[in-house]
Amino acid sequence: MVALRILIVEDDPAIGELVRRFLASQGYQVDRAVNGQQAKVMSERFRPDLVILDLNLPDLNGYELCQWLQQRTGVLVLMLTSRAQEEDWIQGFHRGADDYMTKPFSLMELRMRVGALLKRRRAGNLWETAQLEFGALVIDPQSRQVSVAGQVVPLTPLEFNLLWFLASHPGQIWNRDELIRQVWSYNAEHVGDPRVVDVHVGQIRKKIQTQITPELIITARIQTVRGLGYRFSADPPAPGL
Repeated sequence: MVALRILIVEDDPAIGELVRRFLASQGYQVDRAVNGQQAKVMSERFRPDLVILDLNLPDLNGYELCQWLQQRTGVLVLMLTSRAQEEDWIQGFHRGADDYMTKPFSLMELRMRVGALLKRRRAGNLWETAQLEFGALVIDPQSRQVSVAGQVVPLTPLEFNLLWFLASHPGQIWNRDELIRQVWSYNAEHVGDPRVVDVHVGQIRKKIQTQITPELIITARIQTVRGLGYRFSADPPAPGL
């Protein structure tokens, strides 16, 4: 089996080399960039399955680089940074990050999170099934695209996985911990704040809502079930997701 490829974007030589050696010892093919411009070049040459990205880069804003990577390649992105405020990780997820870790960090936790992300990527490749259609809303697992009335909704890989999972189980209520296990592929206690689920649901709703006009009513949507969690409903209540 070909080793999965990981690109580390880290300007601190001690941390970068530590992470590179550790992941290489786990059987991954690993390369490292020390700034944003180098990361752009290497991402197209190296074609990583996962990028581990520090936000504090000497030349580029890490959030902007994450967004560029998502728009260009759709690669999985794990942010590994010293920025630990709530607004930092919310901004990270808004810009397309699939996971967020803060420094200082445990190498064992890093191994777990990397493995879970790459497991999700492998599982996503096996989703060879019919597309889901809910009126104007279409979810296609083969192209991994979501559209509303023919207009593509630009979801990140993680947002697509979350929407696909919920839509594949219409009417079933899932709490945050269950969604983290099913979609993030690891135990909830390792995620940190379970409100990451709320952030991604909010992003999905916002992106789909931008495709809706007064003439277009979309009845399929993610519902919040107060005190319990979320469910995907295809029933015809009020307009919107």
